[in-house]
Amino acid sequence: MPHLALYTFGVLKSPLADPAPLTREFYESGEAVYRKISQHPGYLARAEAADGDPGMLFGADWGAWGEFAVPTWYGKGRTVETTALAATLSLWTDLRPAFEAVYTGLHREALNRRYDWFERTEHPNYACWWVADGAIPTWRDGVSRLEHLHDHGSAPHAFTFHHSFAPEGTPTNITGIGPRSDQLG
Repeated sequence: MPHLALYTFGVLKSPLADPAPLTREFYESGEAVYRKISQHPGYLARAEAADGDPGMLFGADWGAWGEFAVPTWYGKGRTVETTALAATLSLWTDLRPAFEAVYTGLHREALNRRYDWFERTEHPNYACWWVADGAIPTWRDGVSRLEHLHDHGSAPHAFTFHHSFAPEGTPTNITGIGPRSDQLG
């Protein structure tokens, strides 16, 4: 049975290394959100750097998740001191558990604060797609899907919760799925 891959990407207002209270607050809340999401039913895995340094994204060893990559529109720093982005890549059993994890609990509370931490952009900030059972999506896959979503809108290749597709490529309208907006963060 296919699994759902979910890639999120946001441009922060200030670098992760910035000691300002809002940056620290984002970073600290992010750790709690990740812990909670990893306990959610339907969660399978997420990309984590093998060396465990959360500030090092571009040079980290991501194992099977591949080399870290970002969309072409990201124009800020790429060093530990200058990186101003938040990106996640995760794997889920299905659409509903991923949706529920994103739009409830601690993550929902963080979404309510997103514009305190993130710049507003015209680009989508997440993309979903189906992968074969046993497959591990890569960072490059996530970037490719997000850019495809930006250029072409929701399609079986890359979609949002609001405009989703079943694994076989047909549009799906699961009761209760579909926030008012496709913006996550």
